[in-house]
Amino acid sequence: MANVADTRLYDILGVSPSVSENELKKSYRKLAKEYHPDKNPDAGDKFKEISFAYEVLSNPEKKELYDRYGEQGLREGGGPGPGMDDIFSHIFGGGLFGFMDGGRRRNGGRRRGEDMVHPLKVSLEDLYNGKTTKLQLSKNVLCGACNGQGGKAGAVQKCTPCRGRGMRVMIRQLAPGMVQQMQSVCTDCNGEGEVINEKDRCKKCEGHKVSKETKLLEVHVDKGMKHGQKITFTGEADQAPGVEPGDIVLVLQEKEHEDFKREGSDLHMVQRIGLVEALCGFQITITHLDARQLLVKYPTGKVIEPGSIRVVKGEGMPQYRNPFEKGDLYIKFDVQFPDNNWISPEKLNELECLLPARSETPVIAPDAEEVDLTEFDKSQAGGGARREAYNDSSDEEGVHFHIDLAHTS
Repeated sequence: MANVADTRLYDILGVSPSVSENELKKSYRKLAKEYHPDKNPDAGDKFKEISFAYEVLSNPEKKELYDRYGEQGLREGGGPGPGMDDIFSHIFGGGLFGFMDGGRRRNGGRRRGEDMVHPLKVSLEDLYNGKTTKLQLSKNVLCGACNGQGGKAGAVQKCTPCRGRGMRVMIRQLAPGMVQQMQSVCTDCNGEGEVINEKDRCKKCEGHKVSKETKLLEVHVDKGMKHGQKITFTGEADQAPGVEPGDIVLVLQEKEHEDFKREGSDLHMVQRIGLVEALCGFQITITHLDARQLLVKYPTGKVIEPGSIRVVKGEGMPQYRNPFEKGDLYIKFDVQFPDNNWISPEKLNELECLLPARSETPVIAPDAEEVDLTEFDKSQAGGGARREAYNDSSDEEGVHFHIDLAHTS
């Protein structure tokens, strides 16, 4: 490093001019996560400054130009070097003034890699209590042996057949005055636009510039998170030369619970009780999602009707990022009636005397027809309509049948 004209870009990243490559990268990642628009929507300009500083200082040529001449040197190009406007255009998809006017232009200079999206199955208990888990993923990282170059210095050459584009264009004449243009991936460079001689390739990555690495992520599932919510690890996706790594995105997939069903911040459950509990009051215990035992009492003299719903305030799901505020727990009661002939006729008469009086006996007409009340079978539902249609058809056919007999007699 020669004369340091100014240190503003170093100050933005919080490092000294003698910073190592690893320390520079570590500082950038820390600041990028803190000021990323996904986490800090009001820090867009700050995030772009951080990205610009890292883009300059992580590039040996740009760093040397900045160290010698400062931002003025970048702006004027420092002789044969790139100008400030070119650098901003490379990073933000526009010139210097496109950055200064509020950063309306997107980062179109450096291509961004694809995000890696993975589902993460969680139980309702995990979403209620919160959970920290470790997730092991395999991803591509720049080869450390060749610094992502694929070989020793100068080994990478532009592919001559495709002129570095990675694609070949072929023109085929179909008829006089009619041609067809076809584009295909260059077979010499496999679409990379670059070639490396076999003897000059990196022994570790074999010229691929990247190698596989196992990444262990510590995932924090916060209380109150919901099904479909995303947890993002910025810049942790596959690496590639000249490409800004994408994000690892985990999408929460809530598993179905045996007892509870979630609706927003509320919980719903079905509680079975017997007829005696429904009529005479009860006390029951419910095991909550955090293993607490809730004692639920219902006083004597108050009746629980079949299918009725009661609510326990403040025992639903915790709110995301405000876990001390909770929704409500709704309990729907399924009243189980006793089996047929569960009690002797004598006892049944005694029970009837204790129950509310029957409604008045209806007046029965002399010509009233007595019918049987039988059990309902779902498989026979709609049978009457089918029989009606059948009988209508049979009657119609029967009329024609008798007429035919009359003619033949």
